[in-house]
Parts: sequence; structure tokens; C-alpha cells
Amino acid sequence: MSELVVRDLKVHFPVIRGGLLHRRRGAIRAVDGVSFTVRPRETFGLVGESGCGKSTTARAVLNLVRPTGGEVLWAGRRIDALDQRRMRSYRRQLQMIFQDPFASLNPRMNVGRIIAEPMKIFALHPARRRKLEVMRLLDMVGLNPRFMNRYPHEFSGGQRQRIGIARALAVQPELIFCDEPVSALDVSIQAQVINLLMELKGQLGLSYVFIAHDLSVVRHISDRIGVMYLGRLVEVAETETLYRNPKHPYTQALLSAVPIPDPQEERKRRRTVLRGEVPSPEREYTGCPFADRCPIAEAVCREKPPRLEGDAHQVSCFRNVF
Repeated sequence: MSELVVRDLKVHFPVIRGGLLHRRRGAIRAVDGVSFTVRPRETFGLVGESGCGKSTTARAVLNLVRPTGGEVLWAGRRIDALDQRRMRSYRRQLQMIFQDPFASLNPRMNVGRIIAEPMKIFALHPARRRKLEVMRLLDMVGLNPRFMNRYPHEFSGGQRQRIGIARALAVQPELIFCDEPVSALDVSIQAQVINLLMELKGQLGLSYVFIAHDLSVVRHISDRIGVMYLGRLVEVAETETLYRNPKHPYTQALLSAVPIPDPQEERKRRRTVLRGEVPSPEREYTGCPFADRCPIAEAVCREKPPRLEGDAHQVSCFRNVF
């Protein structure tokens, strides 16, 4: 089993303005210095508000979006600067489950062809055996193998997501990026898909990077969690440690927004309320990008950017939160 190491990853998209003479006027800092590690057989959760750079981070690690800076190492080898031809051999080991299961499935191909296509690309299994392998994968994700001749529009959202999972498993990967795989599904279906992913992890020895904004879902499936804000990680810790003792003000605000089923406990607990709007990723900050919304910000927070520091529990904050 291999380890994924991401160091100071950056993805900046140029902002072009002007009429006939188009000129670069800045950059959208979608990802601005993200570092994390995914160990073998581990689920690393990535959470944050919409637009904070979670999905762009996943696409940059997989080289679907070209990184502006930083390093991505898989099994000790750098893959961030590889061209598409050399990157192809790593695609078997690193797969992705997309957020919208309908948009990510070819509507002109039946389910059998959709799942068999990655096997054909990587020359896995003799052609006569691929049909049996497709049936096995459909059964593994909880779908009737007889459905292989149906088309994506004939399935529900949860069933289409199971097809996407089967397609990712078709090449026998080691690490799968799950890009908000349950956000478009009903709550009852979310639980089924999450339980399926956990069963597959134990059965096949997979590693996951699980991207979501639903903190209760992330807590259920993740071993460690990284909290992102405006393209940067502000806190990384073991799951129960993070939920029991959040140290960054942004993490505290996220967790305080999660409702508690007990009305009495809900009324008694202390909330952390953020003021103002999420700032633009186009703006370049000299200090902490969270300072304008932070309830405990000091002068130093606006003068220089904090670093993600710590061992098992890492926090990016100048205040004495350790």
C-alpha cells in the first residue's frame, strides 16, 4: 500500500480583464498552500464551506487541474508535473467518485460499457471475462447484475452513484477521492452509500479522501479531518479529537452550526457566530484570511499569515489555542 503526500499545493487561476487588449489583472487563489498526508487504508476527510477549494485540491492532486505550485507525491514519486501520457499509469491507482452521478456518466453508454471502459483502457482482464467482472462489481455495490444493459437515466440518484463507485473500482485502485458523493442524495440514501463505502474500504483495503461540507457525514466515515478555509487548511486532527476539542475559531463555528437532536442540549450549548461574508479568493492577504470574521483576532493576525503547526493536532492560529 502507498502513501499520498501533498506539500504546499497551490492552484491559481488567472483573472483576465479588458476589451480588445486582454491583460492579466490578478489571480483566483483557489488553493493556496495546502499540505496533508493520506496514509494506507486511511480515510482523510476534507471539509469547509462551498468555494473553499476542496474539489480543486482533489483535481490538482489527480492532475486533472495543473497545480501552480507545490508537490504531490504518490508512493514516494512526484506526480504533479507529469504530462498526461506519463500520468496515465498512475490513474489506475488513483481514482475519483464525482459529486453529480448523472453528469459523470455517459448517457449514450449502458452501465455495462461504462464500467467495462476503464478495464479496456488499461487492458485489464481478457475481453471475454470483462462482462463477468462488470456483473461482479455491480453485485459488490448492491445493484442487480441484470441491470448492466440499462442506461443511466433509468436509475435513481443513489443507484447512479453506486454505478460511479463500481466504475472507480473497476481498475482496482488504492486511493479514491470521493468528491461530495452523497450531497445530491436523500438522507436515507446517503447513509446507504456511506455504509457501502466503509464496507468496501474494509473489504478491499482502500484509502479515501472524502470531501464534504456535512460534518456529521465526515465524522462517521473519516479517521482524520482537515478543515479548509479560503484555499488553506486551518486545522488537521484525528476525527474524535477534532469534534471533542476544536481549536481554530472557524472549526468551532462550523461545529456549533451542526444541530443537536436533544432540544434541551441545543438550547444550552454555546454558539460561535461568524460575522460578515466569505472574502474573495482573488484578494491577496498579508495576514490571516480569516481575521476579518474571527471573533478573537488580534493585530498580529492582519500583519502576517499563520502557519499550520502541531503534531497530531495541527492548527493555523496565532492565539494561544494549544
